[in-house]
Amino acid sequence: MTVKISEMRPAECYHFLESTRFGHIACCRDGRPYIAAIYFAFSGSVAYSFSMPGKKLDWMRANNKVCLHAEQLVSGGWTSVVADGQFEEFPDNDTWKSERLHAWSLLKMHPDWWEIGAMKPYELPMLNQSPHVFYGVAVTSVSGRIAVTID
Repeated sequence: MTVKISEMRPAECYHFLESTRFGHIACCRDGRPYIAAIYFAFSGSVAYSFSMPGKKLDWMRANNKVCLHAEQLVSGGWTSVVADGQFEEFPDNDTWKSERLHAWSLLKMHPDWWEIGAMKPYELPMLNQSPHVFYGVAVTSVSGRIAVTID
């Protein structure tokens, strides 16, 4: 068997991002990289996601340049897409209300959309209002590859 690897066109990369929902987001702070698993919903040129306070948000707030990686393994091959972009937080206020609602409307199409962003290995303190954060990655460039096994 032979494996054929091909570059994906940008349109193919965007279509792939629209059809998947799990990936990893990479960020950098003080010269150190960090990567975390996320669920996302891709629409237009924005990957929408959700998180609770923590290292990922702190780092993305400090340096808004991020990278999203999504992949799919299938029998006989794989697809991998990398999207470079900028983190943008959607605060809970009137200015960002429509963007927050749009993000939530896309994410809620899947019953477990909140799990990765909300679950922590420790108990969060009770607050008067929810600390959850909706955010987007405004994609500035994409690249991808697809591998297919040929008999």
